[in-house]
Amino acid sequence: MDKKKRIVVFTGAGVSADSGIATFRDADGLWANYRIEEVCTPEALKNNRAKVIEFYNLRRKESLTKKPNAGHIAIAEMEQWADVCVITQNVDNLHEQAGSTRVVHLHGELMKLRSEANPDLIYDINEGWEQDLDARGEDGALLRPHIVFFGEDVPMFDYASRIVESADILIVVGTSLAVYPAASLVYFVRDKQVPIYLVDPGTPDTSNIQNPLTHIKERGAVGVPQLVEKLRGAEELKTES
Repeated sequence: MDKKKRIVVFTGAGVSADSGIATFRDADGLWANYRIEEVCTPEALKNNRAKVIEFYNLRRKESLTKKPNAGHIAIAEMEQWADVCVITQNVDNLHEQAGSTRVVHLHGELMKLRSEANPDLIYDINEGWEQDLDARGEDGALLRPHIVFFGEDVPMFDYASRIVESADILIVVGTSLAVYPAASLVYFVRDKQVPIYLVDPGTPDTSNIQNPLTHIKERGAVGVPQLVEKLRGAEELKTES
């Protein structure tokens, strides 16, 4: 029996946009009422904790009304015939809701909190969406959103880069390839013969990608199911032969 293909899927905000999740670039989205430096930096948490907590409470409240779209579902369904790992820049849990069982969150998870003193002390928000302003962990420290703020290290990056190194196929969905270090993951593919598929209606900068590249200029909810069907067909033909 042929070994299952190792497919790594790297996703950005575009994969969740069709589910109604606001992105940084939405003129009328949730972010439009906030400046990033006021709600998504360590300095903001220190100087105006109430505003930061309020912002992420609102994001959680919004996220509870959203469901996975066809793109999330198609990615999850690949696990039926491939070895799939999802690496996402998104902090929502729509990949998990769709059924993906291996998801690496580069920038944290919206439905979790962590100790300000110990980044390894992490708590799930099991009910509702609201973090109390004075909530504390078992170590006595104040809790904060389990989010990688701008200016902070990305602790999961090295782990994610090793996953990309093992890919037989890399699928990139809904990312501008402009947010670093995450965007550099596309350069960690182990050799230049591994195909890369980009699903995005825009024109991300791919000038430095040397691997075989196919750009599907569609939104994630449209382009990902098309691509997954194509890849599954190729696997079935290989198995039959």
